[in-house]
Amino acid sequence: MYRIGIFSKMNKVTIKTLRYYDEVGLLKPSHVDEATGFRYYSASQMPRLHRILMLRNIGFSINEIMQAVEQDIPADVMIGYLKEKQGEVSEIIRNEQTKLLQIQSYLNILKEEVNFMSYNIITKELPEVIVASMRTIIPNYDAFNIIYPEMGRYMEEQKVKCAVPPYCFTLYHDGEYKEKNIDVEICEAVTDFARDSDKVKFKKIDAVATAACVLHRGPYNTIGMAYSAVMKCIEDNNLEITGLPRESYIDGCWNKENPEEWLTEIQVPVKTR
Repeated sequence: MYRIGIFSKMNKVTIKTLRYYDEVGLLKPSHVDEATGFRYYSASQMPRLHRILMLRNIGFSINEIMQAVEQDIPADVMIGYLKEKQGEVSEIIRNEQTKLLQIQSYLNILKEEVNFMSYNIITKELPEVIVASMRTIIPNYDAFNIIYPEMGRYMEEQKVKCAVPPYCFTLYHDGEYKEKNIDVEICEAVTDFARDSDKVKFKKIDAVATAACVLHRGPYNTIGMAYSAVMKCIEDNNLEITGLPRESYIDGCWNKENPEEWLTEIQVPVKTR
């Protein structure tokens, strides 16, 4: 015979739980000392307790456990009960997974809103520059990783010197943000004109008196939110777009391995309406 405290420790169940099982008639002590009121349990009660705990852990109610342990239920009937409970738990899991997906979706929306609000829009002048330019249609932003090295090799052949400070940017001839089949003109500011090729041309781009500018930190495929921020600023301040949007590349794959550290400035020429 074991005192309730020892029996509790042996079976990893609280004394409070054992007293509750006693009150509801689920597991009564083998003996209660009339003089002291101490409860004593026997080793033969352990299989019953373990069955109770097992059923409780898988979600059976106290009434369901009472029926399962009081009656001599055949194994096939118990299998039926367990399969039914399995179905109930599976349905709960499916419902909770749906909730989890909804929560994740809402979190993503809130994160986008926070990121949107974190963009700081400024206006500034863009200088007149001589550029080496290459205009083409790219399928997506990943194509930049192929086009820029090709252009760089030609500039090296022509011994072209890049301007200081460097000013590498892309003009978007579509006039809006697109994710596919993008009409781009890649520009690198240089110190002087050089010989044109079939793909690379040298030209002068006039200064821009006022441009609405915003910095975007991260990979290029997430830059859409920065475009939305600067366009909203232009609309809210009654400005008019006067030229093609530019992306000026400050940090990128050439000096930062982690795309989350890439830094790009969107520059949109504007004037007051």
